Formats: sequence, C-alpha cells, structure tokens
Amino acid sequence: MIYNLLSAHLIVAQFLFFSAVAYPPVSGWNLFSSVKFVPKFVKEYNENFLFPQFNAGIKAQAGKEITLQGHYLPVELEDKNSIILSKFPFSACFFCGLAGPESVAEIIFDAKAPKLKSDQVIIIKGILELNDTDINHMNFIIKHATIIPK
Repeated sequence: MIYNLLSAHLIVAQFLFFSAVAYPPVSGWNLFSSVKFVPKFVKEYNENFLFPQFNAGIKAQAGKEITLQGHYLPVELEDKNSIILSKFPFSACFFCGLAGPESVAEIIFDAKAPKLKSDQVIIIKGILELNDTDINHMNFIIKHATIIPK
C-alpha cells in the first residue's frame, strides 16, 4: 500500500517536473549558419544582393521562439522599435564586409528599443520570421523580442 502510494506520488512529481520544464528556445546563430545565399541582381539598385535559400530545417523554426546572444550594432533604422544584432563585434561584422548575412539579425521589440552601447553583448529571445524578398530588411527577423537578463 505505501509502495503504491509512493509510486503514484513519484509518477505525479515526474509528470509535473517534465511538463513544467520548458525546452530551451533554439539558438539562432547555429541555425542561421545552415542557410545558403545566392547573388541576385536587383535592377532598382543596379547591384547584386545576396538572397537566402532557406532549407527545411530553418523553415520549420519560422514562427517559433529562438534566442540570440550577440553584439548590438549602432545602425540607424527607421523603426525605433528595432535594432541590429550581430554574432560578431562591429569591427568584424557583416556591414564591414568581414562576415556574411547569416551573422546579423533584425530585432523588433514591441515597444521602443532599449538604449544600448555599441558592441554591447545582449541575449534576446523572440519569434523568428524569415525574409527572402525584402532587401530593406535583414533575412532573419526576431519579432516580439525581449532582452534576457544575464
């Protein structure tokens, strides 16, 4: 009788523990690095741009929560709720020509973006949106972003 009662409590405790434990969100940089890019000529700008070819793995993560730890880049954007986050510091980033488009993400907060220092390392989480058509935005967009305190 006591054994059955303890066994039942153990099963309930395991169920509560495993159902309460949230699996960590997917880490974005590893996911982004799996994307291949191809150059395409954009007549409007008379220039070639790199366009992503999203694979099934990253498409499966679209609309899901991911995390990114990266360097804040002081790039002026029209949307004051947005920032650019880079896997690398400003001196070695995509905009300097030292990294690829898989190393930057557009981060969109629900309210005005927080004040950050250039190259400040932050961790964010949010919902992944993929962009393979609009050259005025990054290929990887994290919406409803929040900063995770360290």
